[in-house]
Amino acid sequence: MTRTRRNYAGWLFALPALLLILIWLVYPTLWTIRASFYTGIGFNLTRFIGLDNYTRLFTQDPYFFNASTFPPTGTAVNNVIWLFVFTTLVIVLGLMIAVLAEKVRYEALVKAVVFLSYSISATAAGIIWLFMYDPNIGLLNALLGAVIPGWKPIAFTGDQHLATLSMIVAAVWIQTGFTTVVTSAALKGIPMDIIEAARVDGASAWQIFSRIQVPMISPTITVLVVTMIIFVIKVFDLILIMGGTLGGPFGSARVIAFTQYLETFMNGHLGYGSAIAVIMMLLVLPIIAFNLRQFRREETIR
Repeated sequence: MTRTRRNYAGWLFALPALLLILIWLVYPTLWTIRASFYTGIGFNLTRFIGLDNYTRLFTQDPYFFNASTFPPTGTAVNNVIWLFVFTTLVIVLGLMIAVLAEKVRYEALVKAVVFLSYSISATAAGIIWLFMYDPNIGLLNALLGAVIPGWKPIAFTGDQHLATLSMIVAAVWIQTGFTTVVTSAALKGIPMDIIEAARVDGASAWQIFSRIQVPMISPTITVLVVTMIIFVIKVFDLILIMGGTLGGPFGSARVIAFTQYLETFMNGHLGYGSAIAVIMMLLVLPIIAFNLRQFRREETIR
């Protein structure tokens, strides 16, 4: 009887959270999946079209994937570029800064300065980098002009070949502070006895870093990689601020989340936008499942 009462009490405590999950997560998800099989004007879904929205997305929309050029272009390609370039840079830079900061006198100050960029909203950061990239008053063009003789100013975000990479640089600047602080905390958790023993055995600084520190904080690095991949899939505000409502020149910097917003709210294609949202969800689910599996593995080890 006591166990039954405890079960009821547990469900009562969990009920408010479960209701919120059902209302704000489960129901919208199911509604979006249903809407992806329909078409109509605005939010008025009038006709069931089956998988036509998905077929159009992968075979008929040149903005999503255009294989007629080499290299291929489109939203899907931009997300792949973001996935590899952004994730690699932000993890490597965060790890490098965390390791080097341990060797300077004012470590806390260095990490605080690096973390400042993460505390700025993406909207403000986008505006800052628009000024940085400006061909007339931008600091980047001024520096390149001072270093390279005859340098002609470039509108980085206005060039369809440079827009995506320019936005990736801004995103790396924002997120590096977060990865630096997290990896620094992980490095602090390594027992100094292990480091000292390696030094006594004659290990160099690089050997200690590559063979001891990196393997021991690999679970933290894995979590950071997963977090950054999820960020890449849902990145939106930075593209809107730096690329405008078209997503860069001729839509060259569009990503999946931005395309979903554009089709749903700007073009009024709710069914098509819902199909893109479903694709985003399908991309995120395996990553979340992998992350949960890693957490469970760590708990088992402990």
